[in-house]
Amino acid sequence: MRKVTYSLALTLDGFVMDEDGRFDWGDPSEEVFRLATDEVRGVDVHLMGRRLYETMVYWEPGAEEQGWGALEQEFAELWRALPKVVFSETVSEVVGNTRLAEASLEEEIRRLTAEPGDGTIAIGGAELAHQVADLNLIDEYRLRICPVLVGGGTPFFSRNNRRTHLVLLDSRTFDSGVVHLRYRVRR
Repeated sequence: MRKVTYSLALTLDGFVMDEDGRFDWGDPSEEVFRLATDEVRGVDVHLMGRRLYETMVYWEPGAEEQGWGALEQEFAELWRALPKVVFSETVSEVVGNTRLAEASLEEEIRRLTAEPGDGTIAIGGAELAHQVADLNLIDEYRLRICPVLVGGGTPFFSRNNRRTHLVLLDSRTFDSGVVHLRYRVRR
């Protein structure tokens, strides 16, 4: 059975976006971008909400790619090939290898986890991840903690008042000061 993972960059004080909706503090170094690219390589399907979908359309074919280096081109190829599902009440049309969710979040995840596959089901976007956490369906958290404090904004973790025990699987510190942590949910 495929596992469900949640991976995003966040500030040291736990936010994925500041109060103005900005995440410009999270521009990754080459080594951190490589880590994110390698994570995408291990994904079978990526689930996201409207905001992340609109942000990630950047990686679909377009004029921006003319200035990309080899690493950006590699990420774009992986991203474009990756099946994606968007959960939104306002998005009516998607591009690329993307479809709109046909069922509830829980139903889509349960169906996808039952399908054969070696890769993960990745959850993207904090608000969608909060909903998945509230359903107790996240198997693994992958954090890229950036050395900045923003004081408020959108939190990485759901505030569901439920205790979740975790087991550290991996940690890595990058020269840029970013710390990568990977935890499995103990069930």
